[in-house]
Amino acid sequence: MAILDILEFPDPRLRTKAKPVGTVTDKHRQLIKDMFDTMYDAPGIGLAASQVDVHEEIIVIDISEDRSEPLVFINPKITVLEGEKEKMQEGCLSIPGFYEDVERVEHCLIQAKDQDGKDFEIEATGLLAVCIQHEMDHLDGKLFVDYLSSTKRDRIRKKLEKQHRLAAKHA
Repeated sequence: MAILDILEFPDPRLRTKAKPVGTVTDKHRQLIKDMFDTMYDAPGIGLAASQVDVHEEIIVIDISEDRSEPLVFINPKITVLEGEKEKMQEGCLSIPGFYEDVERVEHCLIQAKDQDGKDFEIEATGLLAVCIQHEMDHLDGKLFVDYLSSTKRDRIRKKLEKQHRLAAKHA
């Protein structure tokens, strides 16, 4: 079990755009396993490779209560199936302790590769749709705070910077 370090806002590496994965290798499969270990340990329901400073298009998600439905999305592409937007409170492992309402499309189709490099597609609604969109934003260097007002985003950034300074002082 390997727990990876999760980058925290406002770390500039979170703004790096991920690159598509060519051939899925054993190295990618190990990263995916480590990402699941990290996500479950945090605990969270989704994690993008960008959050652990690997800038490749890889996402892991498990929205089940008992951690029994792990999903892997490599090179995900999204198609909106219904234009209706749903407001849902989001949090983020890279922005610990903060939760804000974000509006996202409630019904979408995702095309991706799995951990074996096989193409698949999945129709997503509700929490799964929101989680996929949230993690795909990470692959584009975007964070949920980017959907907030600049005042809220700055307040969150300042609080996290203060926490980082205090943690560094006590390390």
